Amino acid sequence: MRVVAGSVRNHQLKAVPGDKTRPTTDKIKESMFNIIGPYFDGGNALDLFAGSGGLGIEALSRGIEETVFVDQAAPAIKIIQENIAKCHLEERAIVKKGEALQTLKQLGASGESYQLIFLDPPYNFHEMDALLIKIEELKMVTTSSIIIVEHEKTYELEDTIGGFKRFKQALYGITSLSFYELGE
Repeated sequence: MRVVAGSVRNHQLKAVPGDKTRPTTDKIKESMFNIIGPYFDGGNALDLFAGSGGLGIEALSRGIEETVFVDQAAPAIKIIQENIAKCHLEERAIVKKGEALQTLKQLGASGESYQLIFLDPPYNFHEMDALLIKIEELKMVTTSSIIIVEHEKTYELEDTIGGFKRFKQALYGITSLSFYELGE
């Protein structure tokens, strides 16, 4: 697993030990960023269920100004911090340990909005509707924000969830990527 493009391209990233975390493959990561825009000129990102931090680090490498990484597992937090340090991105990263919905509420209270939100939960997580609705309620996105949901292809998400509309879906083996934005 590596950073695919940008300022820290080809830096190798550590994976979280064990089988509880499923890292996004380089192929899927590259395809994801080709869809949402290969490079960015600032903005903030939120990497919820961050695992090793690969998606948020990729966003930083491609020009996102700051990424908030969230995971509830202590081993994941340790690996995220190591990967951020290895890529020399400490000043542009915030790492938070906590459960997804609870941490969303804390982040939402700050009034911060995000250009990109990565939702890559374990495949047995089936409460994506509730997360998206909470993100909308907390006003954590703008009309230019994109939410990327990585999920098992057998887990069907609706085309419309709350005020979000899916504008693209891509399949890669057992993995599906669903791309959402606020409807107009």
